[in-house]
Amino acid sequence: MYIYNDFDEKFVRNRVAEFRGQVDRRIDGSLTEDEFKPLRLMNGLYLQLHAYMLRVAVPYGTLNSAQMDKLAYIADRWDKGYGHFTTRQNIQYNWPELRDVPDMLSALADVGMHAIQTSGNTIRNVTADHFAGAAADEIEDPRPTAELLRQWSTDHPEFQFLPRKFKIAVTGAKADRAVTRAHDIGLRMVRNDAGEAGFEVIVGGGLGRTPMVGKILRTFLPKSDLLPYCEAIVSVYNLLGRRDNKYKARIKITVHENGLEKIQELVESRFAQIRPEFSGIDAHLLSQIEQSFAAPTYVVNSTNGFEAARLANPAFRSWTDTNLSDHKADGYAVVSISIKKHGATPGDATSDQMRVMANLARKYGHDELRISHEQNVILPHVHKSDLLAIYSELRAADLATANIGLISDIIACPGMDYCALATARSIPVAQEIATRFDALKLEHEIGPLKIKISGCINACGHHHVGHIGILGLDRAGVENYQITLGGDGTETTTIGERAGPGFGADDIVPAIERLVLGYLNLRDNADETFLAAYRRLGAEPFVALLYPEKAAKNAA
Repeated sequence: MYIYNDFDEKFVRNRVAEFRGQVDRRIDGSLTEDEFKPLRLMNGLYLQLHAYMLRVAVPYGTLNSAQMDKLAYIADRWDKGYGHFTTRQNIQYNWPELRDVPDMLSALADVGMHAIQTSGNTIRNVTADHFAGAAADEIEDPRPTAELLRQWSTDHPEFQFLPRKFKIAVTGAKADRAVTRAHDIGLRMVRNDAGEAGFEVIVGGGLGRTPMVGKILRTFLPKSDLLPYCEAIVSVYNLLGRRDNKYKARIKITVHENGLEKIQELVESRFAQIRPEFSGIDAHLLSQIEQSFAAPTYVVNSTNGFEAARLANPAFRSWTDTNLSDHKADGYAVVSISIKKHGATPGDATSDQMRVMANLARKYGHDELRISHEQNVILPHVHKSDLLAIYSELRAADLATANIGLISDIIACPGMDYCALATARSIPVAQEIATRFDALKLEHEIGPLKIKISGCINACGHHHVGHIGILGLDRAGVENYQITLGGDGTETTTIGERAGPGFGADDIVPAIERLVLGYLNLRDNADETFLAAYRRLGAEPFVALLYPEKAAKNAA
């Protein structure tokens, strides 16, 4: 993974010192909250419902064990002993005292981490496929590209005050595990007819108030042209994007209002203008960065013990069935650690759990961890002979839930328990759904099913691309939950369709239960997933499950 050089170290330390002075002036009253707000947002500090919240960047979701240990230390030293992993592969601390934030940032700098550009109208943390560098279906590791984009975008003088926040995602695999079509810029690595690797460039995707699937701006962009082309896109948006209405300020609206052809014309013109200025600089930087992402030295051991353990231990076998993914190297697997124990808060990990995961990475995982946009933690390189030992340690730490990709592996934003923007709770709904289906013992029979929950229209829980999406709203002071169906965040990205009227807080989980149990009767066979059945049958039979009284009335 990339290790900070002297320039990176000096830059981050200077930012910490600068912010320390700003915090001191806020505390002594020299700065008002209005004056302090843009300064704290530049350093990832929010003011939430009950306290400040610090959002720490985990670029493209990659961590080493020392960094995870430091996150655990910060949780104990300055927070309440836990952190919350987010859908942007970051971690949030929900209870810091303002006076302590500079010390938190200094501690992060000790291990090459920061909170720069995790907020504000700028280019946010660049995300990537959480299986990057390990996935069996990968064309190339996208993390060098993501690191190049991180270096280019950090403190870029032209892009610190964009019309609105700007998000970039990169994937190097055939399967899209980075939700690229729901980003302002999505980059999918592809090969041209000559076999050269480059990018399909997608622009104008996004969720929130106006969900849109991104459109292809370029079918193939050579890797050497990546930075000037991205700079051209953001430059055009910076000039053309609306600043009169923050709800219409994202690039998806700019593309929608101006049309893809006009955006293409403007981007290509700007690209032609600035391309000579880069003159291979980015290619040189990328070559240097790629050296930091060399594959680990894989061991060659027998996997017979793994197979024997699977046969002898049903609980271990169940975990391996759900929480392992194919690795590009023989004898290896990608391990997904579920941070979604039934009844727990999705994405929350205690400091002790963080230390366990860090230790596992040191002992068995080539010192690498990843944070997924689905709020889980990944050990990307694990030899199968070590899996039983890993499982045993995870189980002791309450981290061995065998539910990756199943109904309890729910994405949920913090909702009204923490967020000042939320209009309804998300966490209790996720917890109740998970515990209900665990009690029914139907998770594995139901099979792959992605439920995503947002506590407001901003859609931090990605509900629009959930197979079942839940949006919590305020209706005259009462929580009301809308359901969307048929969403998909993969390479076949689809925005879910609203099923009908919302449900009250007491009715939303029973409605989900009717829907899912009814699906079991609708599916063609035991292998047909919820999404496949929905696409085959259409919305009508699923909507009837949610609103049986209306269906009965219509039938009569």
